Amino acid sequence: MTLFDLACRARTHAYAPYSGFRVGAALRSAGGQIFCGCNIENAAYPEGICAEAGAIAAMIAAGEREIVELLVLADSPDPVPPCGGCRQKIAEFAAPDVKITMATLSGETRVMRLADLLPAAFGRSVMDRG
Repeated sequence: MTLFDLACRARTHAYAPYSGFRVGAALRSAGGQIFCGCNIENAAYPEGICAEAGAIAAMIAAGEREIVELLVLADSPDPVPPCGGCRQKIAEFAAPDVKITMATLSGETRVMRLADLLPAAFGRSVMDRG
């Protein structure tokens, strides 16, 4: 199955009773494994979990630490980019040239490098005290 197919499947399990906006994500790790996530809303809105964050958590729980490809999928007129917080989470585990595919259910896609989605990522080097 493709990342698109797996993100589509994960999206069907999203818990989005407040917005009705279901999102699925699938990523491939450096080890070749695929991990999926879906958004999980909460009545206290800021406490929800994005699909990308769920996929990253599954990857980390399995012992992987590097994203080599990621796809995020939503039922929207245009491909939906990861939110700012998820861009930073992705940057923690992906190189700047990793391709992020944003897709709609109809199959429209937009592909961007992580560096283009988050050009001034906060990273480990910022905290380096020499």
